[in-house]
Amino acid sequence: MTTTTNAGPPALWRNWGRSVAVTPRRIERPGSTADVQDILSRSPGDSVKAIGTGHSFSAIAEAAGVQLVMSGISGLVDVDRGSKQATFRAGTPLHQVGKLLQPYGLALENMGDIDRQTISGAFSTGTHGTGTTFRGLAGQLRAVLLVTADGQALPVSASDNPELWPAVRLGLGALGVVTELTVQCVDAFVLEATERREPLDEVLESFAERSADVDHFEYYWFPHTGAALTKTNIRRPADTPTRPLSLAGKWLDEELLANGLFSLTCRLGVRAPGLTPRVNRLAARLTGSRSFSGPSHDVFVSNRSVRFTEMEYAVPLGNVSEVVRRIRELIERKRWNISFPIEVRSAAADDILLSTAFGRSTGYVAVHRYFRERPDEYFQAVENIFREYGGRPHWGKLNYASTDYLAGVYPRFEDFLRVRDRLDPARRFGNRYLSRVLGD
Repeated sequence: MTTTTNAGPPALWRNWGRSVAVTPRRIERPGSTADVQDILSRSPGDSVKAIGTGHSFSAIAEAAGVQLVMSGISGLVDVDRGSKQATFRAGTPLHQVGKLLQPYGLALENMGDIDRQTISGAFSTGTHGTGTTFRGLAGQLRAVLLVTADGQALPVSASDNPELWPAVRLGLGALGVVTELTVQCVDAFVLEATERREPLDEVLESFAERSADVDHFEYYWFPHTGAALTKTNIRRPADTPTRPLSLAGKWLDEELLANGLFSLTCRLGVRAPGLTPRVNRLAARLTGSRSFSGPSHDVFVSNRSVRFTEMEYAVPLGNVSEVVRRIRELIERKRWNISFPIEVRSAAADDILLSTAFGRSTGYVAVHRYFRERPDEYFQAVENIFREYGGRPHWGKLNYASTDYLAGVYPRFEDFLRVRDRLDPARRFGNRYLSRVLGD
């Protein structure tokens, strides 16, 4: 029944950001829910961990026991046009979802700026986009099919096993293996995008107001400069004429400057850190303004070919600009040379137990480092600032948080742990990362 019971000798697995490496004891490649059930029944004493594309920077997908490669469980299962709900297999890459929905005149309500993750991995780690009236991806979820530790295929939603739903809809891979997800979609729409270089201080003053005034607003700040790159997306009906970027313009902006020049900047930062401030100022000057429009799934995302590691925390929306100012002061005081920009976004409050936006309107501040640079000193110092504001770490990104800290910033943390005790008492779906953030 199982598509592959052992994919040859165990091989070293690395995540995309090269922050995690592990050699699983066994690799399995299921092709269906039944295959996952069979693997669990044949591996009663083994830990089991499903992986997608490895785009989490934290070790949330580290599989030291049985690694389930979910790429064989992929594709669109069903679309209900009346309810605008679509069911996908868990291993479906996000970058395929928009195209799969397009023939039905549907789209995801919101997306982040990277679409290389699987749909299950993105939903299970709390991935989000930006916009003060839009919740993270898990807020769009309506049902899942979950294979539990005892091999049962359990439907979970607001009507099926509803007592589990607040935890399972953002389960960190700690409650079972998700094999199918039903997502609430919206009518397809066009996004009109405007990107501009603006003075950082002006953006800091207006961030909350601008976030409330438009559908989707975010910005990047280049350390050692006074410049921010703002990105504003306005939603339009699907029949709105589009203005896509020319192929030449897209190549110049996204490949030559955003990836090519930036890759050079990062490599120079490793070899000659003292050049970083000057190179950042040059990069900020070369980042120009542009406007374009297209289908939402094309405009939300950007190509990211330069490898990096990332830490992102959610803080109350009203504290975002103060947090960014303090990070700027920290970098200046420490005289660190930071090549990667800082990204700032927002999201609406929700009621999902382990959502970073649980119970509060939220802003997100993300810091990055080139993958060949050690991030710990910078990230830990910034994390200390986040914690002063009750910050909550993105589960799929680097953090140093303990169970004690997290229990203090998630009002219903213990409720999630009770669901975990019920569904996985032996911790078959655990790993070192989950032990640190959830406890043993």
